[in-house]
Amino acid sequence: MPNALPASALSNIEPVYRTRRASRGSFIAGVADCRAGRRSYKLYIPSIYRGQSLPLIVMLHGCTQDPDDFALGTGMNRLAEERGFFVLYPAQSEGANHSRCWNWFSASDQQRDRGEPSILADATREIAGMYHVDGSRIYVAGHSAGASMAAILAKTYPDLFAAVGIHSGMPYASVRSAFFALHAMKYGAIDHMDISTGDATTMQLPVPAIVFHGDMDDTIHPQNGEKVILAKGLQSLAKADEHTELIAPVSVRNEPASAENYGHTVTRCRNELGRSLWEHWVIHGAGHNWSGGNPEGSYTDGRGPDASREMVRFFLDRIDSRLPHL
Repeated sequence: MPNALPASALSNIEPVYRTRRASRGSFIAGVADCRAGRRSYKLYIPSIYRGQSLPLIVMLHGCTQDPDDFALGTGMNRLAEERGFFVLYPAQSEGANHSRCWNWFSASDQQRDRGEPSILADATREIAGMYHVDGSRIYVAGHSAGASMAAILAKTYPDLFAAVGIHSGMPYASVRSAFFALHAMKYGAIDHMDISTGDATTMQLPVPAIVFHGDMDDTIHPQNGEKVILAKGLQSLAKADEHTELIAPVSVRNEPASAENYGHTVTRCRNELGRSLWEHWVIHGAGHNWSGGNPEGSYTDGRGPDASREMVRFFLDRIDSRLPHL
């Protein structure tokens, strides 16, 4: 693939998050030319990068957003500077979707090596080939339409993405067309048969997942977040077999609300080493916004737990990034 990031661009440093401290790395623009199409993107390179192997988190924005807005609102570049990882922000084009939504509801964009999943996987591989990315520590996360596409990538490319973060999103392949999307968003998705395999347990995810959802979300019903966790494939990670460690019981922790912050409930399933296989964060009173986000970005709410920091913890603090695929 053509080199979309000239070396001279590495010197272009932009302020990307104005809170406790400014990021010091490079936030650069590029274009990925892929088999199924091309998309522009922004890439954050932490200041510690000197050619050593680092993780990569792919962040997929929601409708009407762009990489700059999403980076600002989530604060992920600041965390990348703290923890030392790359952040790739692909940009949806208005030509592909007038509202710049990822087309998670389209059957042609729900399969491996087709449509937007192919574009995003190729873009990820391109960045991994241009920089020294640790191939065992590549993760994907998103909000709303971006979260829904992140679930698709986790399902269709478990060999590329080691874990997924889904904030206010839809389960994998919960609808097959835009006509049914609004109903599933408002009332909750129903399971369907996987059109590529004939498997009736479509919503299964073969990688660890951390899910955030506000229980007052009137854009995407909170039941959709529950379905991601309750899907049989993800639940099967909580069963012991000869390939995985024995699993500890599911734990539930409730944090009460305060005058400044929402309360929330966290449900976790861990293995015997204490590593979370899945986490479900329900923010009580929150709507369709990125929890703990920067108000300078769109669709954020600073009164909830810091979803970005918790996703980074979930991704990077894993002893082994990958579990056997189901």
